Amino acid sequence: MRLPGPVRALTRVRTGLRERLVITFILVAVAASALVAGIGYQLVKSSLIARTERAAVSDVTRTLEQISLPIGVLWPGELPPSSDEIAELRSSLGGYGREVIIEYEGAVYTEGDRRLTDLPSELRGRAIRRTVTQRLVLDDQMWLVIGAQVHRKARDGRIQPTGLTVYVFVSMADEERLLADLRRSLAQAGLITLLLALTAALFSARRVLLPVRRLGAAARALGQGRLDVRLPVNGQDELAQLTATFNEMAAELEKSVAELRALEAMSRRFVADVSHELRTPLAAMTAVTDMLMDEAERLPPEPAEAVRIVLGEIERLRELVEHLIEISRFDAGTARLDLENVNIAETVSDSLEVRGWTDRVQVRVPEDLTFTLDPSRFDVIVANLVGNALKHGGPPVILTARGTVNGLEVKVRDHGKGIPPEALPHVFDRFFKAGAERARSHGSGLGLSIARSNAQLHGGTISVRPQNPGTLFTVWIPPR
Repeated sequence: MRLPGPVRALTRVRTGLRERLVITFILVAVAASALVAGIGYQLVKSSLIARTERAAVSDVTRTLEQISLPIGVLWPGELPPSSDEIAELRSSLGGYGREVIIEYEGAVYTEGDRRLTDLPSELRGRAIRRTVTQRLVLDDQMWLVIGAQVHRKARDGRIQPTGLTVYVFVSMADEERLLADLRRSLAQAGLITLLLALTAALFSARRVLLPVRRLGAAARALGQGRLDVRLPVNGQDELAQLTATFNEMAAELEKSVAELRALEAMSRRFVADVSHELRTPLAAMTAVTDMLMDEAERLPPEPAEAVRIVLGEIERLRELVEHLIEISRFDAGTARLDLENVNIAETVSDSLEVRGWTDRVQVRVPEDLTFTLDPSRFDVIVANLVGNALKHGGPPVILTARGTVNGLEVKVRDHGKGIPPEALPHVFDRFFKAGAERARSHGSGLGLSIARSNAQLHGGTISVRPQNPGTLFTVWIPPR
């Protein structure tokens, strides 16, 4: 399933360890603070409302118990209560923040904004039987409603209902203000807790992540070749153990790299020494081969063939030694450029003519193309690329060159079977030969590597691409 663009963008947002640690610390602190504040607020709220309700019910109950009006079933000689007496009763039940409604024998006695219509029917039904309470929100204000019917003792001693029902509206504005003040105080305390948590999180993150940052910097320095980098070990915690492990790893790595470098230097010296030592006998053997070549035509067929095989192997050995000497120069860092402003067409023509390849290669180079480079090393590049195309490719072999604002571009293409795709990334590796046929060829496997090293010495590159048919090598050398 493909996610929408904004969602994919969000999934790509990454936070560092510092940010995650701070966020986690703050979330835990905020959650704990909110939980404690919420529980504390609910406990205070419940306790405050319950206390207010108990006090109001107790006051109303005590007032109703003290009523001496002749209500309900009148005794002989008693007169029904007058409106003034009902008003006086309402006044005794009232007070600051209270409103009273009295219902008696179908008449409703009220004063203020509260009406019987403000009362739920269920509350009025329950108030006839017992004292009931209920909280209501009227005109955006919280009220505690206490409903009760007044009872009176009859002559026979029984307690009988009188039919007079009282509803007392107790305003809870003071309690709401108190709870609002409490909420503000808790919010301020939460904000202070958040700031303290943020400060503690940043401080803790810095203390925890500072060794991690040092380890990261040391690892980068180690990757850049500074094998002597070490870190101080402070404490005995996990980070200290990790730092100690890093130091041990760096020490082992420095030791291993030093051994490898020593072995590599010995190997390079060995190759260079062997190559130079072989040059003297090869020079003598090459001089003798010229004489043997002249005599080979007059020898019987079998000795003549043996002579030709020996001559071919001597030539192959001479080429291998020259390549090894050239490789040793690059490895030792002694290869240098001797720059000249040369005519590219003439240089290419001379390189092909010396090797007898003039008739086998199509050259497409402008006659007036000149460029500043090392002619001997450019000759090596051309010779290796063209020789590789002639040995392993197919005709026609085409060499083109052109000058651009970015430098000199030389292309060598053959029209053979081409290089297998899996071998293309390795064609410039030393001693690499692509395919079984090339593995049995007389090449050293160093020509393309030497060509690339010479191009890189000029600050350029060599790339290879498959064609249909054949293979295309492209040399690029930047201007000087």
